[in-house]
Amino acid sequence: MKHLQRLLGVALGGCALVAAGTAAGPAYALENELWISAPYETVLPGADADGNARERTLDVRVSRDVADGRVSAGRLTVDVSEVAAFARVAWPANCVPETEARAVCAFPEMPDGTESVPAATFRLSALPGADTGASGYVRYSAAAGDLTSHAGETRVGVGNGPDLGLGPVDDQRGLRPGTETSVRATLSNSGNRTAERTLLWLDASYGLRFKERHANCEYRQDDRGTSALCVLDESVAPGQRYALGTRLGVGRNALYERFDHSVQPYSDEAYQEARGEWTWTRGTGSELDLRPLAARSVASEPDIDPQDNYGSVILEARNTADLKLTGSKVRGAAGETVTAQVTVLNRGPAWVASLGAGAAVATVRFQAPEGTTVVIPPEEENCWPSGDGASPATYYCKTPIYLHDKASYTFDIRLRIDRVVRGAQATVATVNDDPELSIREFDPNLRNNSARIVVNG
Repeated sequence: MKHLQRLLGVALGGCALVAAGTAAGPAYALENELWISAPYETVLPGADADGNARERTLDVRVSRDVADGRVSAGRLTVDVSEVAAFARVAWPANCVPETEARAVCAFPEMPDGTESVPAATFRLSALPGADTGASGYVRYSAAAGDLTSHAGETRVGVGNGPDLGLGPVDDQRGLRPGTETSVRATLSNSGNRTAERTLLWLDASYGLRFKERHANCEYRQDDRGTSALCVLDESVAPGQRYALGTRLGVGRNALYERFDHSVQPYSDEAYQEARGEWTWTRGTGSELDLRPLAARSVASEPDIDPQDNYGSVILEARNTADLKLTGSKVRGAAGETVTAQVTVLNRGPAWVASLGAGAAVATVRFQAPEGTTVVIPPEEENCWPSGDGASPATYYCKTPIYLHDKASYTFDIRLRIDRVVRGAQATVATVNDDPELSIREFDPNLRNNSARIVVNG
C-alpha cells in the first residue's frame, strides 16, 4: 500500500539510483566487470481448474561499467532449480538447456560505445497444483571473454488474485505554460482474479493543476503540488484493459514538472491508510470512469514487475527562472564568530524543482574571507568543505530541492574572525553546471548569480 503514498520529490530514495562502487578504485577495474539487469521480483498467477496458467516474462540484459572498447559475445547462465518444483520455463531460441533447470544463453557483443545488450527473454508459468505462497530464486551469471559478472537473481512466487498494472506513459517536453495537456495511461489486470473496485492515487506537481475535480475523488494540496485519491467502481477482470486519462493545466510557473499515478485493488483498509491524517476535499465534477479497451490475452503483454501499479511521468515546460544571489556585510573583533547571510531568490516566472534526482535548486561555492575561518557545526548537513585538501579551502552550501517562484532561501554562514582585515571579502557564486540540475539550462541571466560577503568593510 505504501507505494500509493510516494510523495513528489521523495528521493523516491527512490527516485535516484546510485550505482555501487562507481566512486571506488581506478577506471581499469570498472572495465573488468559485467552487470546483470533482471526484474527484482515476479509473481506467477496460479493455474486454473484446467491446468492453464498465465505466463510472466523475464527480460534479462547484460551491461558494463565503461562503454569504451569492444566486449566480445558472451554467455548468460540461467539456473531455475529453486523454482522448478512449482514453475514451468519456456526457453527462447538463443538459450540451450543443459538440464531441465539450467540453460546457457548466447548474447551479442558490445561494440565500442554500447553499454548493454539483451541477453535472454524467457517465460515462466505456475505448474498445476502449485502451492500459493511457494517461492524461490532464478539465478544468473554472465561471462564474455575475460570478463565475468556479479551474480544476479529474480525472486519468483505463486499467488492468486488480481494484479493491476499501469502501462508505460511517454514523458512530455516542450510544453507551453498556460496551455493544457493530458496523461493517458492503460490500466490492466494480469492476475487471475477480478478487481471489483480500484483505488487510484494521482500526484500533480506544483506547476500543474487538475483540470477536473471528479466527484469520486478527494484532493489535497501542499507545497509540492496536488494529490488526488479516487475510488473507481468499474470491475477489472483478468485480461481486461482500460484507458485512464487525466487532463492537466500547465501553469505559468511550470518548468520541471512530474505526474505520478498508482493503482491497487480497493479495500476499506487501503483507503483509510491512503487518506492518512491529511485533510481532503471531495470534487464536485463528473465521476472519473475507466474506458474499456479491446480485450486481449494477458500473455501477449506479460506483467514482468509486481510493482508496475506505479508510474511516473516527466512533463517539462519551455520556461525560465532567474536566480539572484544577495550577500551581506558583517563586523566583529578578533576572536568573535559572526554570521554572514547569502540569499538565493527565485525571480521566476517558473518555480524550480528536482523531483526525480532530488538535487538542490542551487549549490553555492565560496572561500573564507581573508583573516576568517568558516565554522560548520557538526549537525549542519547542507554546507561542507570540498575535502580536496586545497588551501584555502573551498566550501559549498545547497538549497532544498525546490524553490517556488518569488521565494527565497537564505544560508547562514558562520565565520570566526582570527584577525581583523579591513574590507576582507569573498565571492559566493552558484555552481551552474551540476549534471543533476543545471542552472545554466533554465536561468536566462547568470550575471546576478554571484554576491559578496564583506567582513569589517
